[in-house]
Amino acid sequence: MAESGKFRFAIDRGGTFTDVIALCPGGKVRVMKLLSEDPSYSDAPREAIRRILEEETGRPHPADKPVDTSLVEWIRMGTTVATNALLERKGEPVALVITQGFRDLLEIGNQQRPRIFDLAIQRPELLYKEIVEVEERVVLQRADDSLSRPANARIELIKGTSGDIFEVWRPVNVPKLRVDLQAVYDRGIRSVAVVLMHSYTFENHEIQIGRIAEDIGFTNISLSCQVMPMVRIVPRGQTTCVDAYLTPHIKRYLTSFASGFRDNLKGVHVMFMRSDGGLTSMENFIGSQAIVSGPAGGVVGFAATGYEESGRAPLIGYDMGGTSTDVSRYAGEFDHTFEATVSGVNIQVPQLDINTVAAGGGSQLFFRSGIFAVGPDSAGANPGPACYKRGGPLTITDANAVLGRLLPDYFPQIFGPKRNEPLDIATARNAFEKLAGEINQFAAANNRGKMSVEEIAEGFVAVANEAMSRPIRNLTQARGFDPSNHVLSCFGGAGGSTLATLRDGPRAGGGRRIQTVWSRIRRGQFQRHLPENRRTIGGLHRATDPRWLPAEQISITPFLNMRYDRTDCALMVHPEEVRPHDGMKHGDFLSAFTKQYQREFGFTLPNRKVVIDDIRVRASAEAVPLQGVPIETALSEPKVEKVVKVYFAEAKSHVDTGIFNLATLRAGHSIPGPAIILDKNTTILVKPNCVATVSRLGSIIIDVENKNNKGVDTALDPIQLSIFGHRFMSIAEQMGRVLQRTAISTNIKERLDFSCALFGPDGGLVSNAPHIPVHLGAMQEAVQYQMRQLAGNIFPGDVILSNHPVAGGSHLPDLTVITPVFFAGAKEPVFFVANRGHHADIGGLTPGSMPPNSTSLDQEGAVFKCFKLVKEGVFQEEDLVAALMAPSKLPGCSGTRNLNDNLSDLHAQIAANQKGIELVSGLIKEYSLEVVQVYMGYIQSQAEEAVRDLLRSVAKRALADTGSTILFAEDKLDDGSTIALTITIDAEAGQSEWNFTGTSPQVWGNWNAPRAITLSAIIYSLRCMVEHEIPLNQGCLKPVKIVVPQYSLLDPDEMSAVVGGNVLTSQRIVDVILKAFSKCAASQGCMNNITFGNDSFGYYETVAGGAGGGPTWDGVSGVHTHMTNTRITDPEILEKRYPVLLQTFSLNKGSGGTGQHPGGDGVVREIFFRAPVTLSVLTERRVFQPYGMNGGGPGASGHNLLLRQNGQIVNLGSKNAVPIVPGDCFRLLTPGGGGYGAAPE
Repeated sequence: MAESGKFRFAIDRGGTFTDVIALCPGGKVRVMKLLSEDPSYSDAPREAIRRILEEETGRPHPADKPVDTSLVEWIRMGTTVATNALLERKGEPVALVITQGFRDLLEIGNQQRPRIFDLAIQRPELLYKEIVEVEERVVLQRADDSLSRPANARIELIKGTSGDIFEVWRPVNVPKLRVDLQAVYDRGIRSVAVVLMHSYTFENHEIQIGRIAEDIGFTNISLSCQVMPMVRIVPRGQTTCVDAYLTPHIKRYLTSFASGFRDNLKGVHVMFMRSDGGLTSMENFIGSQAIVSGPAGGVVGFAATGYEESGRAPLIGYDMGGTSTDVSRYAGEFDHTFEATVSGVNIQVPQLDINTVAAGGGSQLFFRSGIFAVGPDSAGANPGPACYKRGGPLTITDANAVLGRLLPDYFPQIFGPKRNEPLDIATARNAFEKLAGEINQFAAANNRGKMSVEEIAEGFVAVANEAMSRPIRNLTQARGFDPSNHVLSCFGGAGGSTLATLRDGPRAGGGRRIQTVWSRIRRGQFQRHLPENRRTIGGLHRATDPRWLPAEQISITPFLNMRYDRTDCALMVHPEEVRPHDGMKHGDFLSAFTKQYQREFGFTLPNRKVVIDDIRVRASAEAVPLQGVPIETALSEPKVEKVVKVYFAEAKSHVDTGIFNLATLRAGHSIPGPAIILDKNTTILVKPNCVATVSRLGSIIIDVENKNNKGVDTALDPIQLSIFGHRFMSIAEQMGRVLQRTAISTNIKERLDFSCALFGPDGGLVSNAPHIPVHLGAMQEAVQYQMRQLAGNIFPGDVILSNHPVAGGSHLPDLTVITPVFFAGAKEPVFFVANRGHHADIGGLTPGSMPPNSTSLDQEGAVFKCFKLVKEGVFQEEDLVAALMAPSKLPGCSGTRNLNDNLSDLHAQIAANQKGIELVSGLIKEYSLEVVQVYMGYIQSQAEEAVRDLLRSVAKRALADTGSTILFAEDKLDDGSTIALTITIDAEAGQSEWNFTGTSPQVWGNWNAPRAITLSAIIYSLRCMVEHEIPLNQGCLKPVKIVVPQYSLLDPDEMSAVVGGNVLTSQRIVDVILKAFSKCAASQGCMNNITFGNDSFGYYETVAGGAGGGPTWDGVSGVHTHMTNTRITDPEILEKRYPVLLQTFSLNKGSGGTGQHPGGDGVVREIFFRAPVTLSVLTERRVFQPYGMNGGGPGASGHNLLLRQNGQIVNLGSKNAVPIVPGDCFRLLTPGGGGYGAAPE
């Protein structure tokens, strides 16, 4: 195969194992697997190359001498070196150099918490150790800027690479910067990440700082304008920090790797896989491009080896390892994403679109409140699964072991404390028998028969497979592709043992290697799609010449990162091919963009101009096309090595299963299941009624029997219970993806202020995707209200719209869209699907429909109590528009100020529900209506039991501590109103009464909270306190009797203003609940709602604060807590779209309460106005501080200050609306979280 007569090595250096494929002279292929870390050698890839050279040439290659490379043509490697360094935080110490006022910006990020139900919020460790704030500032020149400037002011104007004009308000303070950088250098830091506002287009200041840092002696300087020059300072800054953190680490590894070879690999063509699926030279391999180098190699590999053999059917790549599974899709071209989160860090680089789920061979197994749970905790490599005999927990690997699918005789003896024993099946079985006792006790209580160890193990495997099917659905169904048309290509250490339980079989073998090199050159922010941009593209074509390849092998593809004006959703578009002519020299980008936008989101915006954020050019080449080598054709039946007993659920018993050696199989061999195919590196399971065949290139192709689930009956099965839990949740999640994709407003598409849910025929909540907590219980009330009002008047094709508080609404901007699900001619709905989205404006007193001074509901915008948005398939646009404009009839009020966005987002909400109907109908067809509805009830009962268990444990503890099972707490709002709560728990039944008697009357203001808000706060708090994964549904509230006094703050009359109740009082209800349970100190107790605008625009944001400390955790700073989790607009986007300057966005140090576990700090946010606007603030905790607990100190209260241009400072109080003139500045200080426990002396 190798014409040069030299060896070629392809290497995957993983976290646990290193796999090496050697293409030897003469066409022989060698495969070797080594531990990535082993004391007997310094580097696994080098050792594998050394051994193969020695074995194949017969010449000694001493392990203690540099390897002779005279017979090596090239080495290509994908590696997890960067990934592991990021996960384990073992990179280079870094100093962050950032614009003054933004020292904590990257810590705050987008202000979201990763898991909404974790009271102990976990944020990843920061990548930088030191921060240097730079005195410098450039400001985008705007046509709507009416700020007066001194007559003698000399402001330098500079054009950015985007064509935008910038005013240099403050040049770099070089003397101060030199002193600050020298101090950092003297403390031992050698790597810096430089991130300045607007440097994606204005790079002068960053380049200037880079030169200063180089003069001082820093050895690694990562400039954001070079690492990833894309708009949005937060992801660009985090990417730059990753680059500064990882690049020195990678360079050290590369130096060490090269030093193991003669002349440091001189003359050998060495290339590394980048995250985008392209190869790059060793000297150009840097940190920000190496994050998913290993998984990217897997995607390129399965695409090259499987696509042709599958008949060019689209592939789903399924890479199952020990701790996680990577899922990807290939249909003739690679899918890229340009923003992803890895190890909690938001990275903005081109990389292959790979979905990761925390379920793999090492995923731990649990039985909780009647449900089988797999992961996300993993046993890791050490101690590993129980069968490793090192005291590890039960895992999926153990389940396969007790089922007979892992054969100790075929494993090396590397287990046990001394790593010299065989795989231990007995230890795994003993652990399963212990778990079986717990499971069978639950089964007996529910009149179910006992389950054997094998049935339990098979059940956990089925649950794990369902969890791993969710990302497959996300890549197919959620994007409009039919998963049944795809072929599953399985690889990874555990992939072969699960492939037959999912879909089609794996593909493996040789293929051609495609190199892809993304240019690092760009231009940003072209304001229109202009033909003259072709000159820039042509320049980039010339800049992407990969010098190591012949020109005739290179093909060039330009890409534009395009979006509609005033939207954040950009698409990376390559042009349609047209005959070159003036304006379309490089193809028709605009047509390609509109077609891709229509396909992705279901609509276009023909009257909006198109903005080009970035230009990229990709150079591709067929570098050394490798053809698969046909293997020998079978002349006899495949040889059975031995026969073993393996348990299969299909047979409900152990079945004789043949063992086949992959090395002895030939093309054309057909192996009916059950069977196990083994080689030194993998185990492939062929289940009963499946057939494995060997292709001419040596791939194993498994035809999987079409499974049908009609055999599942209505009796409670804990395995099916867990599977249905995943399926119900998947429906709500996919609805959410459709809504986010098809909406056009910033609130829904970018801030993610929406929720989607599935409801039973009684309107009870079945599953709610983890979106916005304040919507959780409220939507159930909304559905059930419509059922009562429209009894007998709900028909197929109807869609209902509501937002009224008495109809289960939260506040008026949250529009709830409800669609009934009919099936097989049923006269009544068999399910309901619904979603709730926050609309930017629906009329009322102020832009944004969040007036701080409203006193009645009709001042807050359009009202929908029971409105048929679609009537038997007909969209009621005329009536809808009239309702949205109706507020203009009231004094001082306006109708909706953004009608087109309202209509578009409502269409998106309808589309999301339609996706839900499609998925529910498919589930019913798969199982039957009776089974699906019965398991809906079981899922709700399981959530009920989890809450009862919680209440019993709380009552037991309270009885021991206080002698009573009655809990009480109260707290005051800023106006002095009280929220009081008495909880009485029946310790035996796990039943409780939550009585809010003592709560103040409704107020003449807008912080009244509809009753549905109280339900949301209760269900959220209960779910947080359960502390493990449970379905979120109406079952959570069955053990809870709720008493709320009528016409109180928490159950006002139907015309009371409520806009603040949803965003403020909801937080305070949670504070009171957690205080009653003594769970943790108060968090900021507010969402800090800020709105500003004028006749031409409106802007709304909620702002983070401090989280409360708890018994075992410190409060986190600058994060959204409890009832919200929306994102905040990136500072650069804010300044591009609106006539403001964000002067400061950092933590308010010391605002968290003191204690053994201190509370998190609030933030400081200063907005400088360049045009006249109206500013509205709707906040809490400006008077009463967030409480501490068990001796912890309170958090600091917040402040809303207006810094007038004339030097006056005005305290705006908690809730106010004020006129702003250019030059005014709003300073927001959000509350800190309370501390927990007395601070150590």
